Amino acid sequence: MTQTIAILGAGRVGSSLARVAVASGYKVNVAGSGSADKIALTAEILMPGATPMTVAQAVKDAEIVILAVPLHKYTEIDPQLLAGRIVIDTMNHWRPTNGAMDELDNDPRSTSEIIAEHFTGSRLVKTLNHIGYHEIEQDAVREAGKPRRALAYASDDAKAGATVAGMLENFGFDPVSLGTLSHGRILEPGQEAFGVWFSKPELEKLAREQISTAASH
Repeated sequence: MTQTIAILGAGRVGSSLARVAVASGYKVNVAGSGSADKIALTAEILMPGATPMTVAQAVKDAEIVILAVPLHKYTEIDPQLLAGRIVIDTMNHWRPTNGAMDELDNDPRSTSEIIAEHFTGSRLVKTLNHIGYHEIEQDAVREAGKPRRALAYASDDAKAGATVAGMLENFGFDPVSLGTLSHGRILEPGQEAFGVWFSKPELEKLAREQISTAASH
């Protein structure tokens, strides 16, 4: 049975992810901030094979929901719509774009831990934020035996993490588990893993070192 992925956000990240998901055999629903008509032309041109919908329609039958909206807009999404679903947080805190966000700037936790509180009842997984939108297609490798870029993920829900790991593999990447959602800070802007091509052994080594260092402080 074909899995359904809902992508909330029709910008550069959402469009790139939609194309990769379609190419990987998923049924893809995509939603913007308003009616489906507002993104119909964008979907037709930039996301062939994806179906434009409202947010409520897009997530209704989706096994995985990908948040690909600017971080300062995440509170505009009704958490009840995503309750019980696997939700992927691809968002980053870009201060020039988002401006000051006291709830993030004054909290020592990872951004995903804070975002998870808004989406109470969802099974949040942090990933796909530490790769550039233009690299999502460029670096995807589905041919066996070829070197693949590693992408890490973090979640407090092991089963949700395993499902997302399978999705990353289908997309053409080697998944690396970081463990709990708190370790997702390793993937945030300014960190060594952010925006860098690593093989799976390289990313696993870096993650072990950084998690160990954090634990000792």
